Amino acid sequence: MRDPLPPLGLKYVKVVALSVTELERANRFYQEKLGLEPAFEGKEQVGWQLGQVILMLKPDWAAPTDRPNPRITVATDHAPTTQEALRARGITIANEVQVYGDFHVGSFLDSEGNKLWFCSPTNTSGSPPA
Repeated sequence: MRDPLPPLGLKYVKVVALSVTELERANRFYQEKLGLEPAFEGKEQVGWQLGQVILMLKPDWAAPTDRPNPRITVATDHAPTTQEALRARGITIANEVQVYGDFHVGSFLDSEGNKLWFCSPTNTSGSPPA
């Protein structure tokens, strides 16, 4: 009998990142036209809050096209553990988990080559939350 696969710990979509060509204009649109509240990670504004999802605007990406272009980030219980659980399933890790600010962040590829990101808050113990 096969050993059971470890749990992935996937919880919910945390971030949808959108390519923008003019950041100031885009910020005005999301604040003034849509009435969204700023989203913060610590003291830094990182985008706009839409329910539990952060809309993150990325001016340094390729210009938006008529094709879908968002980056989706899924919150996990513990990103390093999720990475190992993905590997156990034979899923390709596109970006190894690294620490960015207060978060562990990594990515994997779906069956079609789409990159999906995952993240979790860092913690001092280096182990998954209880």
